[in-house]
Amino acid sequence: MPLFDTRVPAVLLRTDRNPFHHGTLGAVRSLGRTGVEVHVVADCAGSPVGRSRFVRRLHAPPAADAGPDEIAAVLHRVAATLPGPAVLVPMDDASAVAVGRLRAGLAPGYLLPEPSDVLPEHVADKAELAAVCAALDVPHPVTVAPDSPAGAASAAWRLGLPVVAKWSRPWLLPAGSGLRSTVLVRSAQEARELYARTPEAGSPLLLQEFLPPGEDRDWFVHGYADRSGTLVAGGTGRKLHSWPRGAGLTAVGAWAHRPPLWRLATRLVAELGYRGILDLDFRRCATTGRHHLLDFNPRPGAQFRLFTDTAGLDVVRALHLDLTRRPLPGGQPRPGRTFVVENYAPLAALRPAPAGRELAWHAPDDLAPGLAMWSLWSAHVSRRLRGRLRPTAPVAARPHVPPARHADTSTAPAAPGRPGDEKAGSR
Repeated sequence: MPLFDTRVPAVLLRTDRNPFHHGTLGAVRSLGRTGVEVHVVADCAGSPVGRSRFVRRLHAPPAADAGPDEIAAVLHRVAATLPGPAVLVPMDDASAVAVGRLRAGLAPGYLLPEPSDVLPEHVADKAELAAVCAALDVPHPVTVAPDSPAGAASAAWRLGLPVVAKWSRPWLLPAGSGLRSTVLVRSAQEARELYARTPEAGSPLLLQEFLPPGEDRDWFVHGYADRSGTLVAGGTGRKLHSWPRGAGLTAVGAWAHRPPLWRLATRLVAELGYRGILDLDFRRCATTGRHHLLDFNPRPGAQFRLFTDTAGLDVVRALHLDLTRRPLPGGQPRPGRTFVVENYAPLAALRPAPAGRELAWHAPDDLAPGLAMWSLWSAHVSRRLRGRLRPTAPVAARPHVPPARHADTSTAPAAPGRPGDEKAGSR
């Protein structure tokens, strides 16, 4: 019997509009190389992802402000074009939250992980995650939810400036608002002003203790909790470089054994009853040495391909195998292996990698996305720089903008020369 059931296609869903989401390309290639037919439901206009030879078909995504009913309608339309049920893989938090809510209605057309005791939105919500960590005795930065502008200013002083400011449900941030999912706040006045934008953000503002970055501080765990609740595939990794520097996505990561983190992830899965793919982010406190859980992402992390073992298994392949009732191959970990995102760390992509390395965009068997990335990225950077150099008129008072639903900016690339999400401020 073949390892993969190639009769069962995969549908990748992403509702954010980030054209440089390399995790989506990683999932396309991972499944496409096995012979699985891959469909992508995402906005791939101006994106290298759509150039991959492993994409069977691109489907128009839901609108940026689409609600659950509209997302369900799109997924039902896609399912109607397929010969049978497909494995559905949400690629961002907004998609994972929507699929969690829609599970019962999607089940006839899609294969999904077993129902779990916790919905994706419960762990993706930053406020609920803080409560989960407190209940399970998992280290987590001290987090406060202020209830007024004055309360935000006071909390910032009590926590000790600078502090990390996060929106509880970042996937609700309206596109084009300029609001970031996570920023570093350096004054009480900044905290006060940010709190005033709560109605626009669509979810509560959280202020969190700042854990300074440093060497050997930023870690992550990727894994797949199968239908029995066992954490398989994946591993523990260390962030070597990030974008923005010390405060963002993983530009260079390395597979590094950290048994306490894997045990912690296993305990979380067991105690929460979680099923499916997960991506956990940690920052080690320099004072106590403890790893604090900062984010629980109920979907593949963008660098998930780092954890590809000797049998070629990663978390996305584990999902497909498990949902199609195929056994997982018995591969071995590959510590020391690295993952490099070339547009954020071009020099690292050129250095020798004795233990093995995977590039986010370039692949010998799929050249078009890597070539397209450099052209599109250069144009992206040029537009950003021109925008910064262009004189601007005085900004009028900001009108109230109703919060759009399911517009996830948490994984959007930071504009060159401009501060991005300072996720590592507590990460």
